Amino acid sequence: MQIRGLRRSIYRAASLASRLLAAKSSHNEAARRRDAVARWRQAVRNGLTVKTAACAVGHSLAKLYRWEKQAQPKSKRPKSPRKTTWTTALVQAVEALRLEEPMWGRAKIAVKLNEQGFNTSEATVGRIIAHLVRRGVVEPVPTIRKAAKTKKWSAKRRFAERLPKHLKADQPGQIVQIDTVYVTLAPGKHIKHFTAYDPVAKWTAAQAFERATAASAARFLDKLVADMPFPVTGIQVDGGSEFMAQFETACQARGIKLYVLPPKSPEINGGVERCNSSWRYEFYAVYDLPARLDQLNPLIDAFQHRYNTWRPHGALGGLTPAQYLQARQAKEASRSHMS
Repeated sequence: MQIRGLRRSIYRAASLASRLLAAKSSHNEAARRRDAVARWRQAVRNGLTVKTAACAVGHSLAKLYRWEKQAQPKSKRPKSPRKTTWTTALVQAVEALRLEEPMWGRAKIAVKLNEQGFNTSEATVGRIIAHLVRRGVVEPVPTIRKAAKTKKWSAKRRFAERLPKHLKADQPGQIVQIDTVYVTLAPGKHIKHFTAYDPVAKWTAAQAFERATAASAARFLDKLVADMPFPVTGIQVDGGSEFMAQFETACQARGIKLYVLPPKSPEINGGVERCNSSWRYEFYAVYDLPARLDQLNPLIDAFQHRYNTWRPHGALGGLTPAQYLQARQAKEASRSHMS
């Protein structure tokens, strides 16, 4: 087996272990020297000459005399170490970059420093980082890696708000529920089906995508707003990541309120869940559908039209969503005329 290289974390751990081993070996070396001198002196007391005793011990006479005076190995550190050449401005720049990007090493930081006009090398940056670590100004990477395992990254919501308990939709488009369905079209071919459902008018809109991403949800929002025959002023979603990021930005840009369900409360999304069942058992389980999205989505549009304008709805007294909206508009117009 050949080892071409080690990961940096392993290398740094090995470097620390080597320093600890060096300190331990220095102590062991002093003990070994004292033992050799003791055996040499004991051989002299037993009648051997100092030279013959040195040969018996296995070291030169000069070395044993030197060890007798000082058993502890001398430090190899130069008496006049090289002074640091970096400036205060460079140290501050390295510190700022390392605090901003705590996982960056000397190579990346050196590139950014040179872009800022500092003429420095990776080795100098590495020494500055080590200097900052010793001072406690920045944390070493292994410590950050261990701490990172305790917290999982998640996207933060910036526009959505928790669905109020007292809020109930009484107007079409006030709170449109959106959910996704995982559908298997063929062996190894899966899609994500986005469903929108208005619980007042029972109107639905749908579209299929390869994956349930925030970008896909934002594209579906465009179709939802275009296909609903009434203004959409609010949307209700679960805590899925596909309803964050770009989707939130798209809702905010359109002035649509975005509500998120409380944790472990799928019953609040009951309307779109029942609509998902209609899509699953009245569309996907009945028809022989193509696996390509460009061929599937036109068929979804056709069933969407059938659901909204032809399929009777029990909760609407046997009316279709389109008939219900027509009757509702006529009733509101009559009330307006009477007033």
